[in-house]
Amino acid sequence: MKIAKVFDWEMGHRLPFHKGKCKNLHGHSYKLRLEIEGEPDEQGMLIDFYDVKKIVNPIIENLDHAFMVYKEDKDLIDALEKLNSKTVVVDFHSTAENICNYFIDEIKKISLPENIRKITARIYETEDSYAEQNYELGIRN
Repeated sequence: MKIAKVFDWEMGHRLPFHKGKCKNLHGHSYKLRLEIEGEPDEQGMLIDFYDVKKIVNPIIENLDHAFMVYKEDKDLIDALEKLNSKTVVVDFHSTAENICNYFIDEIKKISLPENIRKITARIYETEDSYAEQNYELGIRN
């Protein structure tokens, strides 16, 4: 069985290594589609959507209306601090692929129900462009 929930947030970033426009400060209306797979419980439920929100909303809240910046981008970090801007400093460049891995890593820190076998994070940077990552939890007992 598979269920999915979609989350939205606004966030700024830049890719200083990029050869095109993405080297500039800009932002996106991001979307996360989180898929959860496993075996439903005795009541026929894999996981309550409310519980999925409790897991993901704190991550989204941290990123919403923030600027995600690579830890080595010192000039930008200094500028954002001077502007007193909401900033999330990370140890990776803020590509859609790396943001996808970020969500998987954050969700892996949570104790998920035993019946969940796989999670998939799909990050939409634009309406028609996304990165996707799977995490197999395997058999747990």
